[in-house]
Amino acid sequence: MTQILDGLKVSKEIKKEIREEVKKIVAAKRRPPHLVAILVGHNGASIAYVNNKIKDCEEVGFRSSLIKFPSTVSEAELLEKIHELNLSKEVDGFIVQLPLPPQIDQERIIMAIDPRKDVDGFHPENFGKMALEMDTFLPATPFGILTLLERYQIDTKGKHCVIIGRSRIVGKPMSILMGRKDFPGNATVTLTHSYTPHIEEFTKNADIVITALGDPGFLKADMIKKGAIIIDVGITRIDDDSPKGYYLAGDVDFESCRAIASAITPVPGGVGPMTRAMLMKNTILAYKTSVYND
Repeated sequence: MTQILDGLKVSKEIKKEIREEVKKIVAAKRRPPHLVAILVGHNGASIAYVNNKIKDCEEVGFRSSLIKFPSTVSEAELLEKIHELNLSKEVDGFIVQLPLPPQIDQERIIMAIDPRKDVDGFHPENFGKMALEMDTFLPATPFGILTLLERYQIDTKGKHCVIIGRSRIVGKPMSILMGRKDFPGNATVTLTHSYTPHIEEFTKNADIVITALGDPGFLKADMIKKGAIIIDVGITRIDDDSPKGYYLAGDVDFESCRAIASAITPVPGGVGPMTRAMLMKNTILAYKTSVYND
């Protein structure tokens, strides 16, 4: 029987563990970890995501703050706020919700964040440390996938892992982490993307397939081998006639692949909840290593 890798269940376990840790911190008369989110503009998906992060903070006992800017904010104003948060002894980690308006240089914003407070794991210093297998903040989605594989004791050593998608948020870091000398890791990794011809030639020979495309139902049963592990990072909102008005679809044709795979993540309820839980994990790691908490 195919194993469902239940990210919702595992994320609840992780948040419970963090909550217990925070209780001990507070009992010792120390302040709880503090996560700040910066939101620019009125992007519906970004607003929903940030609100979920605030809800997660409340659940685990963190202090959370939301700083809102209009879409017309200048880059200088945003950089000034980042500088203020970098210096604050009351802030352990913060995120700037992407995407940003066109007048703002996203790379400059990422570079301005103190790497010690970069709980998204996007700063080049943290990315470089990750590549060198040094302790650092891992990007939340790859961190979540690793944790899911670890909790379900999925064997990755010596396996062939094919990743579809080369984004800096998922694909590229995932390719590094799956090849690292650790568990999960020690896999032979193939990174494919939109210019890779005949992707199915790679996926058919893969022990593990990780998709991060945003192309609903892209990976079909005839593209994988029997017993493969399927990790679906994709999540696309598709309008329909249901009361909600839409449903969420992954990159994987779930029902057909489920009949062949040995383990698979659902959408929703797979990688998504793990991403949010890992942001909480990174925040408490930032708190524990902070120069202000010695």
